Amino acid sequence: MAAAKFSRRWLMAAAGLLACTAHAAYPDKPIKIIVPSVAGSSPDVLVRLVGNALSLQLGKPVVIENKGGAGGNIGMQALASSAPDGYTLGYGNNATLTTNEFLFSKLPYDPRSLLPVGGIATTSSFLLVHPEVPVNSVEELVTYIRSSDAAMHYGSGGIGTTSHLGAELFKTKMGLRSAVHVPYKGSPQALNDLVGGSLQFYFENIVTAAPQLQASKLRALAVTSAKRSPQYPHIPTMQEAGVQGFVMNAWGGLLVPPGTPRDVVERLNTALNQVLQSPDIKAQLEKMAYIPLAGMPEDFKALADAERAHWGAVVKASGARVE
Repeated sequence: MAAAKFSRRWLMAAAGLLACTAHAAYPDKPIKIIVPSVAGSSPDVLVRLVGNALSLQLGKPVVIENKGGAGGNIGMQALASSAPDGYTLGYGNNATLTTNEFLFSKLPYDPRSLLPVGGIATTSSFLLVHPEVPVNSVEELVTYIRSSDAAMHYGSGGIGTTSHLGAELFKTKMGLRSAVHVPYKGSPQALNDLVGGSLQFYFENIVTAAPQLQASKLRALAVTSAKRSPQYPHIPTMQEAGVQGFVMNAWGGLLVPPGTPRDVVERLNTALNQVLQSPDIKAQLEKMAYIPLAGMPEDFKALADAERAHWGAVVKASGARVE
């Protein structure tokens, strides 16, 4: 009996040692990052930048796999069903981790079950108007919309997108019920119509809007971040412009499937933070108007939880649904 107990203990100890050895050798093969959007999209460009640097930190190739569609749900479902061995990561953002569960009747994945590795970066948007709209501030825009006999139209990249929900929050806070939403199949079409004069105002991220601003084809009234943009310090925040409590950022980070060992998560988090703190990556992110989100897995989870509560309420109030 004693010999049997000793054998079992020895086997358990040996198994634990093998597991530790396996994790200590991690990674020993290429790593895949699932991006739930198409190649060339803003998330794809961001993750490829970080992924290339991450491969140098980890000493193994990092391959990007694009799985777009269904508002990011297809890619997130693929991540959630992957083996929890640290060799499949995914990019999650303010849509797939927060608002999608309120927009879709049923998600094919549980955003709360995915384990955070860490945040990558955050950016914000501009409240934009066509130059022929006779306003130079948010206050003037609100007055203009309220006093206009004609309908004021605002666009979005689609129902439930950041541009849509930002406008809904703006309408709610300022009592602009008469403004009419025009959803598009992607932000480029909406931006083109704003430039063309078919729309009166629109929320668009800084990077995408920058060329139009520099060409004086659009006017930015405010930025949606809590602080002014380092690249555009002359543009006030929405809160400075009189819209109290209005903060809207687009953010994202890396996750792994449920059940991934903690030591693997910590190894990935350390490597990710080293990437985000490197001068070269910080400089490239700044050019793209991103702010690095280096931190612990718990920091990224706290961000997602807080944003889910806030934007979930906005979605419910707007009545927006994606079927």
